[in-house]
Amino acid sequence: MSAPSARFLVVLDADSTLIRNEVIELIADEVGRGAEVAAATEAAMRGEVDFATSLRSRVRALAGVPVAAFAHVLARIEPTPGVRELTSAVHERGGLVGVVSGGFHEILDTIAPQLGADVWRANRLAVSGGVLSGEVDGGIVDAEVKAQTLSGWAHDAGVALGRTIAIGDGANDLRMMEVAGLGVAFNAKPAVRAKADLVVGPVDLREVIALLP
Repeated sequence: MSAPSARFLVVLDADSTLIRNEVIELIADEVGRGAEVAAATEAAMRGEVDFATSLRSRVRALAGVPVAAFAHVLARIEPTPGVRELTSAVHERGGLVGVVSGGFHEILDTIAPQLGADVWRANRLAVSGGVLSGEVDGGIVDAEVKAQTLSGWAHDAGVALGRTIAIGDGANDLRMMEVAGLGVAFNAKPAVRAKADLVVGPVDLREVIALLP
């Protein structure tokens, strides 16, 4: 998905940033494996395990979830407070909103445009016979891919990297926060807060509006 031209670019992580939930845990709940997957997700976000390896392991726990269950998952999604105000403010100032996620297109394709995103990228889940196979379809959106995606969208939009803001909460957001002009830790793990340019404490994305160029 290419980015239209803009004055600046704001890129958000999805799970626990754009939205309050961890989507993979909601999907796992559909087969009674939510707690098991939540523990693995927490370790990955703290940077204790390789993200791609962890994701493949967690996705295996989703095997057998019917595609029809996505409607129930979508109904449980909670947008982060202030997200619509932030995306509106970005657009009013001539900026672009991107979302890049280690989560899944199957959910983000609905949620991202509803919340004001212009471009988004995530993983895809393999399906066989109307149920999840327990595998990721294609390459994994990890920390390096997130950084490359931010850079690519900035290039497409004619935005210098110095006029980009990356907002995230987990270890797999650190690379894109390093690449961006401003890296913002939001609702973040300690390792992320320690390395970010700026830490936003309240779980309210309106706090970011003051940072927009």
